[in-house]
Amino acid sequence: MEIIRGADLARQRGGADRFAGDVTLTRLAARLADANVALVRFVDGARTHWHEHPAEQILYVLEGECRVATATAAEARLQAGDLVRLPAGERHWHGAAPGATMAHLSITGGEATWYEPAPGE
Repeated sequence: MEIIRGADLARQRGGADRFAGDVTLTRLAARLADANVALVRFVDGARTHWHEHPAEQILYVLEGECRVATATAAEARLQAGDLVRLPAGERHWHGAAPGATMAHLSITGGEATWYEPAPGE
């Protein structure tokens, strides 16, 4: 058994090449059983750029209001306790609603391919 205290978890700011706004990532398990698991916090409308994953991505909203859209589906809003599954190769973006903060668990396999910024408000 390995116990890692919250204060010892590595946190990093989301880079401008992948995120718009104030975003913090806490990697909970890198490459655990071929999955990446991260706690991602978005502040006041912050969001990812467009991106896609080589494997399915699961987003589980822990707090706040999440918005997510794909290249073929309009923006949807999710609340704490909601989950969204994004199939491998589906181009999408996600983040906090304007005026809100949001945190979600992100579970995916492989490294994402990043594109241009998602639309702003």
